[in-house]
Amino acid sequence: MIGVTLMVLTLLTNHVESANILYIIPFSAMSHYIFLRSIGVELAHRGHNVTVITTHLEKSPPPNYHQVKVVDKILWDLIEGGAPDIFEMADISAEEFHKRILWPGGIAFTEVALNSPEVKEFLKKDNTFDLVLCEQFFQESMYALSVKYNAPLAIITTFGNCMRHNIITRNPLQLATVLSEYLDVNNPETFWGRLRNFYFTTYEYFWWRYWYLDKQEELVRKYLPELAGKIPSLYDLQKDASLMLINSHFSYDTPSALLPNIVEIGGAHLSRSNASLPKDLQKLFDESKHGVVYVNFGSNIKSTELPEEKKKAFLNVFKRLKQTVLWKWEEDELEEKPKNVVIRNWLPQKEILAHPNVKVFITHGGLISMQEAIFNGVPVIGIPIFADQYNNLLLAQKAGMGKILLYHDINEKTVGTILSDVLNDDSYLKKAKDSQQRWQDRPMSPIDTAMFWLEYVIRNKGAEYMKNPARKMSWFAYNMMDVYAFILAIFVLAVAIFVKFIRTVISVLSGPQVKVSTRKKRS
Repeated sequence: MIGVTLMVLTLLTNHVESANILYIIPFSAMSHYIFLRSIGVELAHRGHNVTVITTHLEKSPPPNYHQVKVVDKILWDLIEGGAPDIFEMADISAEEFHKRILWPGGIAFTEVALNSPEVKEFLKKDNTFDLVLCEQFFQESMYALSVKYNAPLAIITTFGNCMRHNIITRNPLQLATVLSEYLDVNNPETFWGRLRNFYFTTYEYFWWRYWYLDKQEELVRKYLPELAGKIPSLYDLQKDASLMLINSHFSYDTPSALLPNIVEIGGAHLSRSNASLPKDLQKLFDESKHGVVYVNFGSNIKSTELPEEKKKAFLNVFKRLKQTVLWKWEEDELEEKPKNVVIRNWLPQKEILAHPNVKVFITHGGLISMQEAIFNGVPVIGIPIFADQYNNLLLAQKAGMGKILLYHDINEKTVGTILSDVLNDDSYLKKAKDSQQRWQDRPMSPIDTAMFWLEYVIRNKGAEYMKNPARKMSWFAYNMMDVYAFILAIFVLAVAIFVKFIRTVISVLSGPQVKVSTRKKRS
């Protein structure tokens, strides 16, 4: 009876009345939306009135889930020079990726969102919100809407630990062990790996703060002129955000120290999945007595764009397998397709990886794909192309649940060797199942964790007390440089006084002997 009473009291304490929430997720990449949509839909299912600024529309949304359509544009179409050869991006550095893709793409896409007819019409209306929840992905102008609606700002990212946010909120950087999101380093723990991480983190932060945010401020002045000059800087808005939800979990990602308002919700999109496989795929998996090799390079990388020699390398290896190969192939035909290879231009990945007959997942290493593999305990072979993909796969390789195959190393021999190794060595499956168990062993599901903290911020009017007081201190003061400088000065002064004292003592003690010696010489 006492236990039931405590449970009821806990529920009443944690209860939050239906809130008006503005959820800003305009970026068009499907991989982002797959993760982010679960948060908005769950908030609506819990009774909140949710307004979503988005490119992708839910087909059957709850009645309290209101959608404001962003013009559908692909990032690649907005950058100078158009869409690059996606596989050529395997050769560009993290700095070049920012210069060519993220900086210009972020500015262009933010402008597309703010200039979308439905968004402009929505912003003219007299709305009120209790919380503004915004994706952090190079669209910082949207933070200004938290001031427009006088609501706490919460941030969500489809990536993990964010170095820019760590720096401005004074969350420990831990550069010796935690890599910047978009940096690929073969051996991050070595001296050169740590130096590379330090350099890139510094490079990205300074370009972002002193150049990129100025461009985002210009968009605020252009599309939200009523706010221009009347709001804190976008830098300060992010620094004072009430909450940041990050797509990571310490069982897979590198463990790190986090402030109380930086919360891990890795795999939130996997918590409420009751869908089943289409009948044709269910039949295919059930009848594949030797199992299935699943190949999917995500929504941004098309298998059909593989160079001919690399495509043939895969096909020559696949035709020798006893397993069925299910390949996301974006065209209706595949020349010289072996009998055991089945192609589809779209595949329900979450449901596929949940089937026990999947033996290995050949992937590009995107974070969403990796989390789905871990959630279902499936070994991976990863071919990273850009952004965070190499880092994600490196963690899986270190955990023993997969192997990395670099794009330029793809040939019949390497593909055959690695695939045979992962298929025939049971240790990969065992390590994948170990990772699965650790990933799912949590006090609350990631979606429930996200709901608790979002509602916590609403209940506590922004939870100002949860923010790090160090964010208001200068870098010099926060890092105790003035204290260390004072201690060093005292130490130097003490040493100087001691040296002076010793010299004086020596001078006093040796003085008479020198005089005697002088007299003897004169006599």
